[in-house]
Amino acid sequence: MASLSDYAENKILDHVNGKTSFTMPAAVYMALLTVLPTDASTGATLTEATYTGYARKAIAAADWNAAASGIATNANAITFAACTGGSSTIIGFAIVDSASGAGNVLYWGTITSKVIDTSNTPPSVAAGGLSISLD
Repeated sequence: MASLSDYAENKILDHVNGKTSFTMPAAVYMALLTVLPTDASTGATLTEATYTGYARKAIAAADWNAAASGIATNANAITFAACTGGSSTIIGFAIVDSASGAGNVLYWGTITSKVIDTSNTPPSVAAGGLSISLD
């Protein structure tokens, strides 16, 4: 489950209420977090994984299922690059509109704490494992 950021809430409300159109992001990326954000967080204020090989992972539009019953899920696995050095304890994620430490947080959520190091397979979210709703 995920929480909408203040940024996304305001954009959706203004769009639905006819105030101004919300231009969808050209791309979205998943960030792995070592500190949970707040609804007010931005892409630049996130505390992300620092293991060697980590980068935000692009999620193409084709990698999302169409929303149904108020929920959108990932259609395909989201697999990050393998850790080649160091480690990070991941406790959350954010979906952002920038490939690197900037941009806007669209939504974020918690995960069961997981240490990523060289003894693990690459971090991955199974198809259907990410569930986003507006309720």
